[in-house]
Amino acid sequence: MTQKDMPTALNLPMVDPLPPETQKYFDICVEKLGMVPNVLKANAFDIDKLNTFTAMYNDLMLANSGLSKLEREMIAVVVSSINKCFYCLVAHGAAVRQLSGNPQLGEMLVMNYRVAPIEPRQRAMLDFAAKMTTASAEIEEPDRQKLRDAGFTDRDIWDIANVAGFFNMSNRVASATAMVPNPEYHAQFR
Repeated sequence: MTQKDMPTALNLPMVDPLPPETQKYFDICVEKLGMVPNVLKANAFDIDKLNTFTAMYNDLMLANSGLSKLEREMIAVVVSSINKCFYCLVAHGAAVRQLSGNPQLGEMLVMNYRVAPIEPRQRAMLDFAAKMTTASAEIEEPDRQKLRDAGFTDRDIWDIANVAGFFNMSNRVASATAMVPNPEYHAQFR
């Protein structure tokens, strides 16, 4: 892999050959997505780190939750927008476009979620995720109560906080390592 093919600015090439379980996971990505996301390639220099990252991501974004997959992707985009994370805006903006069937919604969330015509429940969720991103130490009981009033359970609030927290962490890693989004994301679901 040449430096221009590296998923980040760091010289951390993927383990070669990949363990069979990892190769199988990457093959499933190609089958379902048409590519292996660069965030996975970036973590594949250390299979334990890759497995930890994917386990957390899959649990937060794909497991059963009172939040829909679209709502979790919406949180990812809004957090990434505030953090100006190029990788996550491109990748998760494509996911919002796909899951919503609405390319305009994906663009609105990338630019300014407050202009998006979304349900009050989703607005409350995104307001909370935004505050968590910019001023987490200022979150108080009235902030959680706004979510309850919008129809979220305490378990849902846990999920909102964890998805927002995960993307705040991964945004910072992606930005610090100059992680490059896969080119395929840019044209998807428009």
